[in-house]
Amino acid sequence: MATLGQALSPAGQQRLRPFERAPRSLVGYTCDYPDGHATGRHTHPRAQLLFAIAGVMRIATDRAMFVIPSGTGLWVPSDTPHEVRMDGPVAMRALFLRADAAAAGPADTTVIAVSPLLRELILTVCNEPVVWDARGPIRLVAALALHEISRAGARPLSLPACRDPRLRRVTDALTANPADPRDLEAHADAAGASVRTLTRLFRTETGLSFQQWRRQLRMIEALALLGRGEPPARVAAAVGFASVPAFGAAFRETFGITPSAMGPGKAHAAVA
Repeated sequence: MATLGQALSPAGQQRLRPFERAPRSLVGYTCDYPDGHATGRHTHPRAQLLFAIAGVMRIATDRAMFVIPSGTGLWVPSDTPHEVRMDGPVAMRALFLRADAAAAGPADTTVIAVSPLLRELILTVCNEPVVWDARGPIRLVAALALHEISRAGARPLSLPACRDPRLRRVTDALTANPADPRDLEAHADAAGASVRTLTRLFRTETGLSFQQWRRQLRMIEALALLGRGEPPARVAAAVGFASVPAFGAAFRETFGITPSAMGPGKAHAAVA
């Protein structure tokens, strides 16, 4: 996966500045984006919890790629370079957290399950002004949101990035076509490296084997497609499964639920 490119636009920086400097423990940020919108590479001086009430987000950092369907959120620590791309129209509802409040979240960029309670807390905070009444009941909502963040479970919706150019030729080809049936030997010629070298690189750079990395890719791509409303049969073919039952079994093993339970507005059931 390539290192991220352009920076957040000056207009985007200006729009976000009040949320990055607010004196409150956490503040809500609301924005709706069109399909294909990309923020560009940027950082924030505060931690974020990125969440969407509708749509699928793809977030790339220097270390991994994350797919975030509705029902999950991405915890992004402060000063983490990242880029967000919208896979279909996205209704984002995010939180910015002051340094002391950010201690409630994970130390690293992590996909977390957003419980129904946490979802409502996020929406409530997003309906408040940036500088909300510190003596009003919203302070209790903010405290409860931090509690829910601290107990939220992590979800396997990330894919480790690759830096070696030979390995990236393989992973870029698979990302462009998750259904690619070629084995590592077939990819080796195009990559300009031996199977033994690629096998070693997969392990050292991602901690996964070629087969494990490809399976993880296929599962998160399937989740994104299902989250956009694609039918399971079409998704199965798009991510390289010869049959819907085989796809269903793999999906159920990964996420603990069948593909038919997925879809717009139903992602929480699969990942919570």
